[in-house]
Amino acid sequence: CPFVSIGGSAPLRPPRMLNCEMALKRQETDHSKRRVKVVASLGPSSWSEEMIPKMIEAGTDIFRLNCSHRRDGDFERVYPLIRRFAKDMGRKVEVLGDLQGPKFRVGELQNDPVKLNNGDVLEFGISADDSDTIREGRITMKPTKEQNALVKAAQVGIDLLIEDGLMKVNVVEKLSDTELKVKVVRGGKLKARKGVNVPDVEIDCAALTEKDIEDAE
Repeated sequence: CPFVSIGGSAPLRPPRMLNCEMALKRQETDHSKRRVKVVASLGPSSWSEEMIPKMIEAGTDIFRLNCSHRRDGDFERVYPLIRRFAKDMGRKVEVLGDLQGPKFRVGELQNDPVKLNNGDVLEFGISADDSDTIREGRITMKPTKEQNALVKAAQVGIDLLIEDGLMKVNVVEKLSDTELKVKVVRGGKLKARKGVNVPDVEIDCAALTEKDIEDAE
């Protein structure tokens, strides 16, 4: 369309048309010339003999092993694969272990997900045994060192955030170092193994768990 002049000023020019090719440049295939390191996470869906060489070929410099996913023998199997494929492909590839750190999660469900209704008062405590699972009127956590420390540190008036804050309960009574009474402030449907966060409490537990030490070794 023709340029348009407004109020005697210089005519307005239409914006330059852009296309995708203008933003593209030739892909750099010589990885040695890159000034950044590409970090790629490996997990159960990607640490196969088929995927690891593909990820190295795509430019991975550092493989991150998420220790949250580690089970007995996983890393012992995966680490030699990384070293073997890196050597065969003539690439220098590092391995980064990402330690899990303390984790706080509710336990297992007795049946279906439990509906938490605003205003409900529930029991919240450490499981007495494997049969002491989440059910109507009771939320439990497994008796790990870290989770015992969390419940012990909880005091009346503090909030417990569940599943990244989607649900919130408030401590209304402390029955013992392992048992609380809580009131639902923000309800929802509680599923198994959802995270618990207590932002207003200093928990007396080490930054490195027994699992972290085992993973690092």
